[in-house]
Amino acid sequence: MHVAEAGAGDPLVLLHGWPQHWYAWRKLIPALAESYRVICPDLRGFGWTEAPPTGYEKDQFASDLLATLDVLELDRVRLVGHDWGAFAGWLAALREPQRFERYVCMDIITPWFKPKITPVTLGRASYQFVIMTPLLGRLLVQRVPAFVRTIYKRGAARPDAAWTDEELAVLVDQFGERERAAATVSLYRAFQLRELRAIAKGRYAESRMSVPTLALYGEHDPVINAETFASAAEHCDSLHVEEIPGTGHFPGEEDPETVLGHLEPFLSGR
Repeated sequence: MHVAEAGAGDPLVLLHGWPQHWYAWRKLIPALAESYRVICPDLRGFGWTEAPPTGYEKDQFASDLLATLDVLELDRVRLVGHDWGAFAGWLAALREPQRFERYVCMDIITPWFKPKITPVTLGRASYQFVIMTPLLGRLLVQRVPAFVRTIYKRGAARPDAAWTDEELAVLVDQFGERERAAATVSLYRAFQLRELRAIAKGRYAESRMSVPTLALYGEHDPVINAETFASAAEHCDSLHVEEIPGTGHFPGEEDPETVLGHLEPFLSGR
């Protein structure tokens, strides 16, 4: 596992999603590092972490996170996750709640998500089906940089505010490596072919979230909205949901000031 760090103080872990690595947090790290030891792992298959051929279920991401905390000798941390990093965060906090002081979930479904299959939802997930396609998906991700860049930009309400061309290149050029392109394919196959069905059948129906949780989502996120978290309320001891106006799926990059305005008081317990 590759980990980027900044600052000193109580440990705060930031866990990215797709198609990113630790650099996705670049606009939040300076302010957070004034109060915390900020720790930004790269998920398996992303950034500078190894990209093995298997292990892209989100339960494995959660295990990787917990193992990283063990290696860093961190008994208890605050955690902020985005996208698949956030889903792994849910699972890690459900499994070992004593390891987490507070949890922030950004722009992802919950373990109690109830899938609704409609033409609209299928259309919004269509890029996942393309990525999952044998051979074609890996070749598109690896050899057609515009494919990933287009998906990335379409997720944002304010792509010009989120990235310069140079920043976008730092984040998406990683998929030029065959192993990382294959990891992306495995990630979405695991979700669509195994995990989504298990969630729909109630894999986590008896689970309870005892870690205080803040859920943030962009106003114009193509998939996530306030309704996403409705089914989670009865499973959480403390769940607060906030919308980030004028942003899409990447509020931490589109409007970091507003995101920090929610993160800082929640993480400090104010």
